[in-house]
Formats: sequence, structure tokens, C-alpha cells
Amino acid sequence: MRRWLAFAPLLVLAALAVLFAGYALKRDPRVQPHALVGKPMPALMLAELDSGRPVALGAVVKGPVIINFFASWCGPCEIEHPQLVALKARGVTVVGIAYKDSPANTQAFLSRLGDPFAARLIDRDGRAGIEFGVTGVPETFVIGSDGLVLAKHTGPLEAKDLDGLVAKLR
Repeated sequence: MRRWLAFAPLLVLAALAVLFAGYALKRDPRVQPHALVGKPMPALMLAELDSGRPVALGAVVKGPVIINFFASWCGPCEIEHPQLVALKARGVTVVGIAYKDSPANTQAFLSRLGDPFAARLIDRDGRAGIEFGVTGVPETFVIGSDGLVLAKHTGPLEAKDLDGLVAKLR
């Protein structure tokens, strides 16, 4: 019995190698997570966080703006939150879209951490995320004054990312 225990780490490593190889073989290389860059922002109707009233995203997004998909259940979203607050302090307009989250949880998240958003919208069923090509939260999009998607940042924003995002807004 003890002989098998000596080989257990090697067996686990081999199993992980098989799983990762299977993923790589099934992954579609044609999927482009940044496919929306250079194209118009999707025309969507989303509910406002406070009122629940449907609003056109185009009516909320005026001029150069950053759209951030986040969720109260998302650990990396909490880690990136101070960067969104820093963007607001720099005068950047940030629109927050709560992805697959309940309004109550989103409100509690923003009450606890501070609210950096000029507008707060809810994407309860994830359809807006699909239209934007969101692969997971947090994801951040830079939208130009003409409504074109100028850039996409996947994952939590770090302090080193802010200057690049702000430069793309100008």
C-alpha cells in the first residue's frame, strides 16, 4: 500500500497533463476575445440599479467612457475596485454593469467599497456580457466619443494599467 502512495504525486501530475492537453486540443483558436475592439458598442437595454427602469446603454454612455463589468460575488472585482475609484478621482467617467448579480448584492458591494460609477446598470441574465464578448468578470472596455470600442482589458485592473486606459480615452 505504501508503494502506491509514493507514486501518487506522479499520477496526479499525469492526470493534470492529460486534462490540460485535452483542453488545448478542444480550444477553438478562431475565438477572439477582443473581437469587439474597433466596432460599435452593442445597442442594449439594461435596467438601472437604483430604479430598475430599463435604459438604453447608448443613452448612458456619452462621450469617451470606460465600461466595467463587475459582480459582488467576484473576488478579483473587489481587488480591482480601488483602481476604478482612482479613475473616478482622475475625472474619468466609468459606467458599471453588474454582471449576473442581484441588485441587492450589487448595492451592498458598492456601499461597502464606495461607488466609482457615473451610472450603474444590471445585466442580470448575462446577455449584455454575451454581446460585449465578456469571458468573465472583471472586464473593462474603453468606449470612444463616437461609440466605438477602443480597447478591452480582461481581468482586474492594476495601477499600472490606468495610464494606458486614460490615454485611449483622449
